[in-house]
Amino acid sequence: MKLKFLGSGTSQGVPVIGCHCEVCTSQDPKDRRFRSSALITTDAGKKILIDCGPDFRMQMLENSEEHVDALLLTHEHNDHVIGLDDMRPLIFRSRKDIPIYCSKRVGDEIKQRFHYAFAEIKYPGAPSFELHEISGPFTLFDAYVTPVEVLHHKLAIFGFRFKNLVYITDASAIPHKEMEKLKDLDYLILNCIRKEEPHPAHFILPQVLELFKILKPKKMFLTHISHHMGMHQDVENELPENVHLAFDQLEIDF
Repeated sequence: MKLKFLGSGTSQGVPVIGCHCEVCTSQDPKDRRFRSSALITTDAGKKILIDCGPDFRMQMLENSEEHVDALLLTHEHNDHVIGLDDMRPLIFRSRKDIPIYCSKRVGDEIKQRFHYAFAEIKYPGAPSFELHEISGPFTLFDAYVTPVEVLHHKLAIFGFRFKNLVYITDASAIPHKEMEKLKDLDYLILNCIRKEEPHPAHFILPQVLELFKILKPKKMFLTHISHHMGMHQDVENELPENVHLAFDQLEIDF
């Protein structure tokens, strides 16, 4: 299987509009970050998208991707779902509704926010989706998916485990019972918004490094990174061995 980072930035993306800091004006392409999203390619070649934010269209174009077989949603915040309407060309070409897997709360929010996609009589050109409620581990095509429930401030959201890889975005705490799902990992992908100043809804660098010591994955990649983290290469040089910053278009085989 493969995981490709379609985006590794926060809700504002990097560069931030109107910001002239050294990160936002950097010429290093690794300092330019779309909103966080990832694309899993299964062993059978099926494409499973994790989150569909406002950069979805450009993410697909820049990665020469043309197909999504299913979508997993971590939660309902705009930077993770607002790109759903841009899935229309994929839906029209395949002539199939795209299945979305998410919690009931997220599904209810999607039906309200994109009500026209679920109307009995659809407007011509509207997208169409099948909602599937996640209630535990499930098989999606040839992939076994284990949801990992984490906290985004006070909001319960999902991360996902495939084989020995876990992808978690937007977390600020991981309940003890869910930590069991994070053992014996080859790859732990975890959000890290910045280096020092505490954040109520996101991990910061000291917290993720402590989790790295506790969980002992073979490698950790940090995502959902803001411009406050610093220059990509500078931070990479400061990180411990086997801890890395993710960047857009990075691909992992697992």
